[in-house]
Amino acid sequence: MSTAGRTYNDAIDALNTLQTPHDIIEQRRKAGIRPDASSIKEMKVYLDRIGYKLSDLTRLNIVHVAGTKGKGSTCAFVDAILGEHRRMHGSPRKTGLFISPHLIAVRERIRINSEPISEELFAKYFFDVWDRLEKSPGAVDEAVPQGSKPIYARYLTLMSWHVFLQEGIDVAVYETGIGGEFDATNIVENPVASGITSLGIDHVFALGDTVDKIAWHKAGIMKHGSPAFTIHQSEDAAVVLTNRALEKSVDLKVLKVDPRLQGVRVRPDALFQKKNATLGIALAETVLRKLGSSDVDGTSLAKTFIDGLEGVIFRGRCEVKEEERVIWHVDGAHTADSLKVAAKWFTEEVDGRTGPRALIFNQQGRTEAVDFLESIHSAAKREGKPTFDLVLFCTNVTYIKTGYKRDFVNHQADAREVHDMVVQHRFEEKWTAMEPTAKVRVVPTIEEAIEQVRAQGSGLDQNVKVDALVTGSLHLVGGALGMLEQADAL
Repeated sequence: MSTAGRTYNDAIDALNTLQTPHDIIEQRRKAGIRPDASSIKEMKVYLDRIGYKLSDLTRLNIVHVAGTKGKGSTCAFVDAILGEHRRMHGSPRKTGLFISPHLIAVRERIRINSEPISEELFAKYFFDVWDRLEKSPGAVDEAVPQGSKPIYARYLTLMSWHVFLQEGIDVAVYETGIGGEFDATNIVENPVASGITSLGIDHVFALGDTVDKIAWHKAGIMKHGSPAFTIHQSEDAAVVLTNRALEKSVDLKVLKVDPRLQGVRVRPDALFQKKNATLGIALAETVLRKLGSSDVDGTSLAKTFIDGLEGVIFRGRCEVKEEERVIWHVDGAHTADSLKVAAKWFTEEVDGRTGPRALIFNQQGRTEAVDFLESIHSAAKREGKPTFDLVLFCTNVTYIKTGYKRDFVNHQADAREVHDMVVQHRFEEKWTAMEPTAKVRVVPTIEEAIEQVRAQGSGLDQNVKVDALVTGSLHLVGGALGMLEQADAL
């Protein structure tokens, strides 16, 4: 089948076949099989099979970012600063950004000059890689059968390198997927710089159940010969990062909040975001210094930096969208700590308003997610009133009539559990135990959850609106934003 005639939808359908089915994930979990060095070896084989050497990646001047919280924001800050520098000085001519997950369309994960690549370009490069892997006589490896393809996220990583190298990208900013040491992005040997954001407990099965174990994985992106940066960490994490930097002979700088951010309006105006911005500044300065920019003097922030930082609206994070009867507060927080921050942000945003409050929540994939509800409840609690007047737990299925949007199909979730809303009923029980008088409902789709919140707004006084918080999952947030904006991509 030739590339001609193969569409974006064809590419997404083919990509979805590379998702690891739920039952296989469960088998591996029960057998204790975790990511290891074989994933890095596999990615090197696949890179060879599509026609590249590891040294080719050096041409991309990669900025590599890992962490538990804030890595997406940090990448967005670096990308925005580079974009402003390009507009003002013409350099770097082309930037690439690789992030995950997507909010509405898969192509959001691979960006050129801050914009998602087009459907046409995505389909072209997707099938380039697909065909090369099927036909390649490249490296023979018993563990990587000829004609095979990497799993979903690794395929997109492989494809991103092909896109960026073919499109002549000057600087590429890469967000790790899970961890760092064994993450698919970590075959890069010579990043211009690496950054490690705030560390906490997440992806426990893959990375371990303590912060020091998780820190070991995240520190894997540090490379000898490349500067590395981090911000203040807990003592356990800091010790591991310091020791791994010593083992690797890496110059690791621990940054305090950059005093040059005084007066710079980063959103949200919170300490955690100023730490992400601090890391973003250091990474952007390092790469621009390498490119010979005059905008980096270390004493003050150039206009390109300020405009870049202030211009970042990180979609799906601390985002407010106002309708006639509802003010939506949307945040893709999905860890206990970040949900506490999101709930606190919501509470501050709606302080003093008299309208009803609603919560839409889901987190499909993690057994520990039921305990995340305590973070929301404690941070949003009100004296003498229910925390929320309506609490809705839904699946990540998008539409009532047609089910998942193609870009949201998720074979990693247990289809039976989703259909029976097992996880959602567990959330319902937990919330009811915390707040017995709460009005809690379980609904099968994001669309129904949104409609039920809108229904809360009917009959209210003209100057009163429902304040709704949508949180717990970037998949949920993406589906909600897609409906609220009727958008194809963000």
